[in-house]
Amino acid sequence: MAEAERIIGTPDTPEAAGAVPPEPSDGDAAAAAPSSGDTAAPGRQGGAEEGPVPSAAERPKGKRKMLVLIAVAAFAYVLDLVSKMIVVAKLEHHEPVQIIGDWLRFEAVRNAGAAFGIGEAFTVIFTVIAAAVIVVIARLARKLYSLPWAIALGLLLGGALGNLTDRLFRSPGVFEGAVVDFIAPKGFAVFNLADSAIVCGGILIVLLSFRGLDPDGTVHKD
Repeated sequence: MAEAERIIGTPDTPEAAGAVPPEPSDGDAAAAAPSSGDTAAPGRQGGAEEGPVPSAAERPKGKRKMLVLIAVAAFAYVLDLVSKMIVVAKLEHHEPVQIIGDWLRFEAVRNAGAAFGIGEAFTVIFTVIAAAVIVVIARLARKLYSLPWAIALGLLLGGALGNLTDRLFRSPGVFEGAVVDFIAPKGFAVFNLADSAIVCGGILIVLLSFRGLDPDGTVHKD
């Protein structure tokens, strides 16, 4: 019987014989363990943690809204400038043109005051205010992510530039130039397209503020 066991032999693997595999020695564990340089966490390089990277869809978002602001401002400014050139050439020193009976007429009027003929004694002050409005809009444009705000600020900017151009380049002199007005509704002050753009932009800003929409696109509720 002993001779038969010697000839057959024992299983080659410990599992087949029901034996428990030997535990690795301290030297083997040290050799198998990865080095500290190989265990850097994802998102790190050289031990420094990288900050969040904005997606490609977010980066050009503000630029697109600024382009809308510039386009609206340019449209309002050019429309105002061309209309004033036509009024000066065709209407000044002529009889008013009736558009809708007695309710609306075109009449060339030189206005040294603010919108709708208010405060003619403060022409220089209104010129400085118009320049300050342009600077404020330019600063807001850097964080502009809202389309409605882009339209509103574009209307304000185009209107302010239109009237500021008159105050700088029309008689009687720089910072004292009289603005050309020509839209004369019945029972109302005479105004121009720049005034209309400013009023429309201001109304839109009030509505956006009531809705809690900020220029950066965030919505808040009080």
